[in-house]
Amino acid sequence: MQLDQNPVFRRIIAPWYDSTTACWVVLALMALVFVFSTVGIAVAQKTIEFRGHLWLPMILLLLSGSVMVSTLFRLLKRRSRRGPR
Repeated sequence: MQLDQNPVFRRIIAPWYDSTTACWVVLALMALVFVFSTVGIAVAQKTIEFRGHLWLPMILLLLSGSVMVSTLFRLLKRRSRRGPR
């Protein structure tokens, strides 16, 4: 039996990790990592022995920031498709 090429319901089923709730959870967790990395940068700059390890909190800062920006764009795009309330 073939699948119907013209189904009655055409709503796209989004996976659980792309839900709005999951996006907000990711944003919250990445905000925590962002704050953690800024504290790490401040500590590494104050302590001479840790300056050689400054690259690690900077990488964390950049990666968490990029995840937050991409997730925010995803949420904004989803909201603009849905239209005003």
